Amino acid sequence: MSRPHQRGDAVTRESGALLRDAARHSAARRTALSVASVASAGAGLLLPAALGRALDLLLAHEPATRWVLLCTGLVLLTTVLDAAETVLHGTVDARTTAWLRRRATGHVLALGPRAQDRFPAGELVARLVGNATAAGTAPAARAALPAAVAVPAGGVVALAVIDPWLAVVLLAGAPPLYLLLRALARDTSACVADYQRVQGRMAATLAEAVAGRRTIRAAGLQERETARILTPLPELSRAGHRMWRVQGRAAAQAVAVAPLLQLAVVAVAGLLLARHRLTAGELLAASRYAVLATGVGALVGRLTAVARARAAAGRLGELHAVPAPRHGGRRLPRGGPGRLELRGVSARRGERTVLDGVDLVVPGGTTLALVGRSGTGKSLLAALAARLADPDAGEILLDGVPLRELSHEELRTAVACAFDRPVLLGTTVEDALALGLPHPSPARVREAARTAHADDFVRRLPAGYATACADAPRSGGESQRLGLARAFARGGRLLVLDDALSSLDTVTEHRITEALTAPGTHGTRLLVAHRAATAARADAVAWLDGGRVRAVGPHTTLWRDPGYRAVFAGADPAGVGR
Repeated sequence: MSRPHQRGDAVTRESGALLRDAARHSAARRTALSVASVASAGAGLLLPAALGRALDLLLAHEPATRWVLLCTGLVLLTTVLDAAETVLHGTVDARTTAWLRRRATGHVLALGPRAQDRFPAGELVARLVGNATAAGTAPAARAALPAAVAVPAGGVVALAVIDPWLAVVLLAGAPPLYLLLRALARDTSACVADYQRVQGRMAATLAEAVAGRRTIRAAGLQERETARILTPLPELSRAGHRMWRVQGRAAAQAVAVAPLLQLAVVAVAGLLLARHRLTAGELLAASRYAVLATGVGALVGRLTAVARARAAAGRLGELHAVPAPRHGGRRLPRGGPGRLELRGVSARRGERTVLDGVDLVVPGGTTLALVGRSGTGKSLLAALAARLADPDAGEILLDGVPLRELSHEELRTAVACAFDRPVLLGTTVEDALALGLPHPSPARVREAARTAHADDFVRRLPAGYATACADAPRSGGESQRLGLARAFARGGRLLVLDDALSSLDTVTEHRITEALTAPGTHGTRLLVAHRAATAARADAVAWLDGGRVRAVGPHTTLWRDPGYRAVFAGADPAGVGR
């Protein structure tokens, strides 16, 4: 089977499983909703018969109090059941949407960087917000579907009870209605899927523009970017108009067919009344049942809601079809130095092979700088070492244990990371620096901040370490120092710094790299370096070129190669002797 077909099957399975699990999540309320809607439909079906009987008794000047009271009771019961149905419908929708969002968010977080490798940030937001809301209506819509079917079906049965010829006349027009509903469900699914797909593209483009808003403003490209964001708008409009045309055409056809069938039923009932085969009350009941039997509006609405929910669930299924990394149950040997080893590691991004058969050993307790031109795979190799991504081939080991075989807790305890653009998660600065620590300690957080040279400016904040993250203005370099402090607080056997020093001034970078490479420093450090001075302070440098490790050695040795020096084109060669 081809890869697109396999992917499509996986999406179908995931979306189906999502809807089934979502239905089970609100099973009790969904059952109550189904019972309330069916009971309301039943009361509505009994009402015409009760009205007809009351009319016959009144025309015959006989007591009809009980039947009038029954009609009143049925009206009140229908009102109460409709109110309960409305409340339950909203509750099921809200609970299901929350459950779908929580599950999808958990999956995105489990995927980590893999999520954005497959979906742009705007797409993820659109799926977690809009598509989860639409998919969350599926259980309630399906629960109410039996009642929507029961009303026209019950109307046909009631007509047959009054007189079989009335049901025959109505059923003669059933095939057009069936074909109408079938075409509506099919066309609506296709239109909604197109609409949601274009919405996702626009959301992705908008998220990109928001992330680059300063660059856009500085370059005076607001109008051009606005036009780029709105480029899919005509396609979105066409999809939306097509969706409304499908529903409008279905409604128009139903309006054209339904009155003709109702007139036919009433005409036949009138003939039967003239022949004394029906009473006036039965004629009244027959006219009402003809309306119920041909009133497919509620059924059309339910089918449309189910179609929209299935299309949205399909987009969530695409997200869940991307497998999250699996973890083993092994633990690292006690007291290991943090020896990192890559064996024949290859990794692709899309159709491009970024790393090709990389073999690399980082002795425990040493600092290795990754150096190379842009696009040579430095950040990808760092992500593989931290298991933020998995290689397509080969194996990565930490102290002799494959990363895939480590438990999630063991892996994240052993490996700490810092990035070029750290995001502070937490209520206060102290919370952000202690993120993920099993036993947060203020003393440990402050020591880590001092090592990252962040303690001074944190203490100058309005409330120091207790300052809310939103109220802590900071430069790019200060943000990087906080990210480094968070990584230092975690500790572990392996520290991966992915361009985490790029925004620091030269003096601060020098102090931090000296702290990282000081004798007796525990753990292994893997450092993505762009400056010659940074690479010079590392114990060794791995020079990446063309997806492979071209050379490994001290910076001073590699500097003799003109190709290596070209990597730092424009850099101050003063770092050579450091």
